[in-house]
Amino acid sequence: MPIYEYECDACKDVAEVLVRRPEDTQAVRCPQCDSDQMHRVMSATAAPNMNAGGSLPVAARGGDCGAPRCCGGGCQI
Repeated sequence: MPIYEYECDACKDVAEVLVRRPEDTQAVRCPQCDSDQMHRVMSATAAPNMNAGGSLPVAARGGDCGAPRCCGGGCQI
């Protein structure tokens, strides 16, 4: 069962949603404002790209790792 990230068009909150069946994506609601105007966003990958010889960026406390939607540090990505 995949977990997807959705962004609310109304309040811009981003939420992770567990999708058990494909039809469940039609009923995604914002946990912050209860809007049904949600769209799926691209999640940051959880594994380094070994083909490129790279590794995941790691943010220092209060730092910015540069990843999409970086939380500002402490996430260990």
